[in-house]
Amino acid sequence: MKIVATLAGLGLAAITFLAINPSGSGMSDARLADVAKAAPLASADAPVVLELFTSQGCSSCPPADKLAAQLAKDRSLLVITRPVTYWDRLGWKDTLAREENTALQRAYARKGNEGAGVYTPQIVVNGRHGAVGSNARSVSALSRDAAMTNRPSLAVTPAANGGYTVRIDGKVSGASELMLVALSAHETVPIARGENGGRSISYTNVVRGETRLASDSPARRSFSIAARQLRNAKADRYAVILRRPDAGPILAGQYLR
Repeated sequence: MKIVATLAGLGLAAITFLAINPSGSGMSDARLADVAKAAPLASADAPVVLELFTSQGCSSCPPADKLAAQLAKDRSLLVITRPVTYWDRLGWKDTLAREENTALQRAYARKGNEGAGVYTPQIVVNGRHGAVGSNARSVSALSRDAAMTNRPSLAVTPAANGGYTVRIDGKVSGASELMLVALSAHETVPIARGENGGRSISYTNVVRGETRLASDSPARRSFSIAARQLRNAKADRYAVILRRPDAGPILAGQYLR
């Protein structure tokens, strides 16, 4: 693990950017495939949400991008890729990065949970704890711990008008917000410059937009999503996430399609 740079002026205490050895988890592609074939970490009815913070400008990220693709095959996991912007200065502007992803990772870092920090690759599990995004063993351990936690779930039902109805099953106490996340299931990007120059790298379930559907008391249990809210031209699938406000823990998540 090598310290690359330290960023000041973020309002964060001692934020350090780390680059992880490109071999990452130390696993071959075949071994990563074995991870995906292992027993489900949770339930498809109440998947654990994994958010991968990655960058096209980070030479340590491709192993994590591959791991995310393998983990996404497990329906008990809801895998989301969130490309960040802060490595754009290394010679290549990430074509999928969003400032909102960078802001969310910084907000997670301020919580100070296990594995917290602003670095790539990083996987954050259910908006709580993080791990090096290419470390399959650590990510799996955190996912199993999250799956054992008593959590609500989201039941998704297609509506006649082309939209969906989302129902919260289980107890939710305190404030929460329901987010609609527009995703591109697969993106392959040829990278011309920077640390990954000359490579084409594939990404899974890339965030292309987010909308807050509701911010309500836990008394409300059902929400409607109109067909017009599912028309992001860059997205081909959607997910809903129930979370605490202000980058708080993720309580539940589910794919719409």
